Amino acid sequence: QVQLVESGGGLAQAGGSLRLSCAASGRAFSSHNMGWFRQRPGKEREFVASIIWSGGVTDYADSVKGRFTVSRDNAKNTVYLQMNSLNAEDTAVYYCAAVPSRQFPVPKTPEEYRYWGQGTQVTVSS
Repeated sequence: QVQLVESGGGLAQAGGSLRLSCAASGRAFSSHNMGWFRQRPGKEREFVASIIWSGGVTDYADSVKGRFTVSRDNAKNTVYLQMNSLNAEDTAVYYCAAVPSRQFPVPKTPEEYRYWGQGTQVTVSS
């Protein structure tokens, strides 16, 4: 069992930055691949970024590529999402998720993740 708690959301201006953190507790964080998803108002939950257990492989949705960076610190049981050049379309609730696997590729669909955080709201004002 893994518990995930996101933090770092809030209000940002267009063009600004935020860094989200996801702290994990429970079993063997380094045995889990991690993902970030978001859910915009009236939309389904969508893939944002993923990172393999070692941190050596990352993947991004086209909409955030070049603006967002995912990273992890296994010693701190934490995964991060650095978000730059924010725009109004990035307004959403952001979730981190974990899957107990070290396999490549890391999943992009919510159904393949076992553990979820409660989400953190990001609002970008234009």
